[in-house]
Amino acid sequence: MKTLILTAIIAITLVSCNQKNKETENNSTETVTNSNELFTCSMHPEVTGKKGEECPKCGMELTKPILSKKQEDVKTIDTITTPETKVTTVAPSDYTEDIIISYINLKNKLVNDNSNGAADNSKTLLASLQRFDTKTLNAKQKKEFLDIADDAKEHAEHIANNAGKIDHQREHFATLSKDINDLIKMFGTNQKLYQDYCPMYNDGKGAIWISETKEIKNPFYGSQMLTCGSLKKTL
Repeated sequence: MKTLILTAIIAITLVSCNQKNKETENNSTETVTNSNELFTCSMHPEVTGKKGEECPKCGMELTKPILSKKQEDVKTIDTITTPETKVTTVAPSDYTEDIIISYINLKNKLVNDNSNGAADNSKTLLASLQRFDTKTLNAKQKKEFLDIADDAKEHAEHIANNAGKIDHQREHFATLSKDINDLIKMFGTNQKLYQDYCPMYNDGKGAIWISETKEIKNPFYGSQMLTCGSLKKTL
């Protein structure tokens, strides 16, 4: 019986000693780790040393810990921000440019006496007019635009629906050109354009058209009087 009690006491003592040894070992490791940690001066980051030491340049204590490479990586990842999604807004001038390009292509088909091509390009112009988003306009602009666009659509439809009848197409092109000129007045243009004038068209009443070149190429008469007309102004 005494032997069993003695054995138990010895066992308890050994366990207790081992536990204390582990605690001492852990504390010792932490102390070594802490003693090896470097700090820097908040005013002079190039100065490093142990925490609490004085900076030789300003006398302040070294209190700012120097991050290890691993810590820096973590910090960098944490501070990465996702860029805000950019919302692309289509400006009225962008829609106008699309309309102008369609109009110029139509004009060039009439210059070349190409009635079928004019009909096809007029369909493209009509689509460009319909694509214009009036939500980008204020109330006054919207009213002005719709007045111009509704008239332009009507004449574009006539040109599109009358392939083979180039004289009829040209009649509607004269009024359509006024509408396009009014759109350019309203929204401007990024292109260098020219307003040309034919004094003979419509029984001498005259008519304007918009061109992308200074060279006169008359869409109202085509090959019959290709150079009839003059530059009225630069837009």
